[in-house]
Amino acid sequence: MAVIVILALVALFIGLRLYSVLGERTGHEQQPILRPADSDARVESRPAPSSVAQPAAQDAGDLAYLPTAGPGVRAVLAADSTFDVARFLEGAKSAYSLVLEAFWKGDLATLKPHVDAHVYETFATAVEQRQKDGLTLDNRLVAIEQAVISEANLERSVAIVTVRFEADIAAVTRNAEKQVVAGSMSDAVQTRDLWTFRRDLASRDPNWLLIETDEEA
Repeated sequence: MAVIVILALVALFIGLRLYSVLGERTGHEQQPILRPADSDARVESRPAPSSVAQPAAQDAGDLAYLPTAGPGVRAVLAADSTFDVARFLEGAKSAYSLVLEAFWKGDLATLKPHVDAHVYETFATAVEQRQKDGLTLDNRLVAIEQAVISEANLERSVAIVTVRFEADIAAVTRNAEKQVVAGSMSDAVQTRDLWTFRRDLASRDPNWLLIETDEEA
């Protein structure tokens, strides 16, 4: 289920792409949501100013969600008047950065509140194997080029939203002697990931959990 870090190149791939660690479906075949950028990356719903209209699908570069995600987004909006698409995407970026950096550092305590049990177990297994092999990741998120809602759905009171991220990541894998065994900090690699979040709108908890990561085909 989890990818085991055995060779340095495999370790680099795991560090660079969470899909290598969490690519297997969690059993949730749909997708969740995120909150504003702040020190806590959990997704939280907050009321949008009444004077600000909810963003619709726009031209590339200003895109909030893909046209195919429109019906799902509107269903979530109808069920939760506090949901704000633009704020959600800012939170998604914050969560993406926090989760990646915590995983790279092996900081499971930071990860745990933001992911569901299956995702956490998979992260923990990968971090444990990496430590056993004496490998460390010296990765850096250079930039998030785009974050857009690619899917959204509402199942009764449960909202599921998928965000597609395009980002540049520089990655280096070091051995126990701190020698570079793979990667380069001077050459960033473009990644395209799909992250799925879930929230029960009937719950008082405003935060969303990461329930799945995948790689865009």
